[in-house]
Amino acid sequence: MPQMSPAVQPEPISADPPHRTDRTLLTQSWLDLAFLHWAVDPADVAPLLPAGTVPDTLDGVTYVGLVAFRMHRVGWFRLPGIPYLGTFPETNVRLYSVDGHGRRGVVFRSLDASRLIPVTVGRWAFRIPYVWSRMSVRSDGSTVTYTSSRRWPGPRGARSAISVEVGEPVEEPTALEHFLTARWGMHSSFLGRPLYLPNTHPRWPLHRARLLDCDETLLAAAGLERPLGAPASVLYSPGVPVRFGPPPGEPRALAIPRPRAGGG
Repeated sequence: MPQMSPAVQPEPISADPPHRTDRTLLTQSWLDLAFLHWAVDPADVAPLLPAGTVPDTLDGVTYVGLVAFRMHRVGWFRLPGIPYLGTFPETNVRLYSVDGHGRRGVVFRSLDASRLIPVTVGRWAFRIPYVWSRMSVRSDGSTVTYTSSRRWPGPRGARSAISVEVGEPVEEPTALEHFLTARWGMHSSFLGRPLYLPNTHPRWPLHRARLLDCDETLLAAAGLERPLGAPASVLYSPGVPVRFGPPPGEPRALAIPRPRAGGG
């Protein structure tokens, strides 16, 4: 099957949000993040993306991300974040996407979280593939360890154990590091229609990191084969505060072309 291309040129990769979020749907902070990424062939992940999107690429390659962190004080609109129910460890498996309007984003294949109520709300209200897991995030000097063991809805036994050693700050991120971290929206679908949720936050404070351990089955549970070899990128960030806006009014439809039978 020939590789599909976005209907328009993707927006530039930017360390700062390319849009404003005048109205706030959700507030939260992402803290103590470990970013692990493997390079993959875009054709391998294209079937896993929602309708209206194709794999976002850099130099012809796309990436699978395994991102572990602490979600902190999720709040609705501009209300104060919730201390207990809105604060929990999370580990997500994500892909990189661009839609027919050129908007770059991420597609979540799974999001393990340790609070059942946020998991239920995320699955019901936004059709986001949250799953309930036993989880922990522990720091010991410069080493941060993240563990996860899935409970519901499964597959039970899907797990991850990640340890990274935090290194020096990144003074000037590379093009790849910007591509993997400066993502300003989420692509999904709701009631059969494409959904795009924009977000804004300050520039990422990034650190180099060394992967000490990665024992996981979350990628396979998300429909991906475990990439071989060491990750192409390992980063750490102390975190940022984040605001999600509501779905924007759609520009005039620019459908992503589907290849015709026979490759025409």
